[in-house]
Amino acid sequence: MGRNWAITIGVNRYHNLQVLSYAQQDAEAMRDFFQDEINFEQVYHFSDNSPPIATDYGPPIASLPTYGALRRFLRVRFEQAFMQAGDNFWFFFAGHGVRHEDRDYLMPIDADPGDVEGTAIPLNYFTERLRRCGSDNVVMLIDACRSQGRRVGVGVGTEAQQGVITFFSCSPRESSYEIEQLRQGSFTSVLLQGLRLQGSGNCATAERLYQHLRYHVPLLNQRYGKPRQTPYGVVEPPTKYHLILLPRQATLTDVVTLKKDALRAEVHRDVQLARLFWIRVLAVSPADPEAIEGIERLSRGFSILQPPSQPAPFSLAPQSPLLVHLTRRLLLQIAGVSGGGVGVVLLGRTIFQSVDSDVPLLESVLSELEPETTRGTTVEFNVVTVDPEGKGTDVQRGQANFLIEDLGNGVSLEMIEIPGSSFHMGSPSGEGQDDEHPQHLVTVESFSMSKYPVTQAQWKAVAEFIDKVDRDLDSDPSMLKGDNRPVESVTWYDAEEFCKRLSQTAGCEYRLPSEAEWEYACRAGTTTPFHFGDTSTTDLANYNGNYTYGSGPKGKYRGQTTPVGSFKVANAFGLYDMHGNVWEWCLDHWHDNYQGAPTDGSAWITSEDDLPRLLRGGSWDDVPGLCRSVSRFRYYPVDGSFNVGLRVVSVSPRTLS
Repeated sequence: MGRNWAITIGVNRYHNLQVLSYAQQDAEAMRDFFQDEINFEQVYHFSDNSPPIATDYGPPIASLPTYGALRRFLRVRFEQAFMQAGDNFWFFFAGHGVRHEDRDYLMPIDADPGDVEGTAIPLNYFTERLRRCGSDNVVMLIDACRSQGRRVGVGVGTEAQQGVITFFSCSPRESSYEIEQLRQGSFTSVLLQGLRLQGSGNCATAERLYQHLRYHVPLLNQRYGKPRQTPYGVVEPPTKYHLILLPRQATLTDVVTLKKDALRAEVHRDVQLARLFWIRVLAVSPADPEAIEGIERLSRGFSILQPPSQPAPFSLAPQSPLLVHLTRRLLLQIAGVSGGGVGVVLLGRTIFQSVDSDVPLLESVLSELEPETTRGTTVEFNVVTVDPEGKGTDVQRGQANFLIEDLGNGVSLEMIEIPGSSFHMGSPSGEGQDDEHPQHLVTVESFSMSKYPVTQAQWKAVAEFIDKVDRDLDSDPSMLKGDNRPVESVTWYDAEEFCKRLSQTAGCEYRLPSEAEWEYACRAGTTTPFHFGDTSTTDLANYNGNYTYGSGPKGKYRGQTTPVGSFKVANAFGLYDMHGNVWEWCLDHWHDNYQGAPTDGSAWITSEDDLPRLLRGGSWDDVPGLCRSVSRFRYYPVDGSFNVGLRVVSVSPRTLS
């Protein structure tokens, strides 16, 4: 159980494209790691001068990565399944890739850039064939479009690959770089480093490997004087984030997380997903009693919850202590309550009543805070400050003016008044990243900003019921579904259209915030990295809690967006979810630093409209350092992602009182 097979492809000497220096070496390094260090059962290796590949289904096959050889291998080898649930199939490619006619292509050694459709192989063809192997998990590692600082075509990474974990060496439309001093691509260098890690900091799971790549590749490029390069991952479906890819490196904590995921899947009656998680537990711990019980339970057609149609009382069967404990914790999370004396009622029956003593202190404090209240045209809310270790909360009540925009069908948009003032934008000298400097004084006029990121219900109301201005809108673009979750997977152009439709019906201007307005609104008068203080915790914001900032603690990694306002705390202006959950589009074009930036709060716009646009706030799958008030990121305006949404502002002639 838990077998691993792989394909490694590396192309240096392209016939019709710019020659690469280290793609072949990268593929050989991955082959050697798979074969020699973690003992994969089979690795099929294709490169400029690799020997023929022996097969167990016919004569040896040519290993020169030509169009014909690769297509034939994919067609013949993957016609019938030869793996099973619990196995992994890995695919590594180092070479050129292009974006052509809205499709991603990988370029064989004989690819013709003038005939992409006839000589290149679509990425989704690789995906479709690999998924036939019978494994329930395919991992694709794409180190493409590396041409020592120049790109060939637009580059791969935009097209979703169904049912596959895919890590690209750079974000869509960014460049990937080779490091001459290392004689290796920066992505592959960091990838191998991460895969070799042992102990608590290992990259045995998809989520930790992704975060390792996103954090360390930009640092490596910076160290060797290369432009910024940010790996980009798509885990489809998102439930695979916690999957253990390298059982030998996994820890007991990873196993417990998988057990939680299995129980959660059973609660939602997703038998196939639950079985997948239990099998993955057994791959790490073959005799694990809870996993064996889970598999047997599912095989008998039972889950940990009795179906509603059956009147029998709720029970856990069999009642192992760990299963009971995990189920208690899971039901608390599902019910949205924790701390103090808690009773959970499910399907009309009282399940248990207890004091959950291991809930963190901050979570207990937050559960007892006064709820948000409204009085006339003002709203009151909780403002929380933490010490540098994320403890010792100080809770204050804040108040702000607001108005409600009716979007129809019972959906509304709440706008908070932000008073104008001046603030220092960016990081002080000696702190932060290069693109956050120089810190400069900016004066911002008053405006209103949506209290939360735009939700999926709000997006749908505008997309379906307000007339088109410039472009059509998908009314349900999000990958992580939920009416009260932030809308995501929307491009900058989509966000602009959303604002224009709002404006034509509301009688005032709605738009995306300028970068200065966004940071001013996020800080709300603070000068610390977060409006909570010098650090943040996952009881206050949705980010990857496997990583910390400053002296703050580790916390939860939820692996998805949360409903807006879930944490029940706002900043001093009354805005929620400014740190994490989803990145938020701004009006501005990207600039590498603030030299020459406006000081009046306006957007910094250039004449080249298709350049990258600003993103602020960080997201649910980012390290906390990327969720700071000053942290900046960018995507091209035609690109979207499952962690990118928006928040709107208005400068209205109406008063809020």
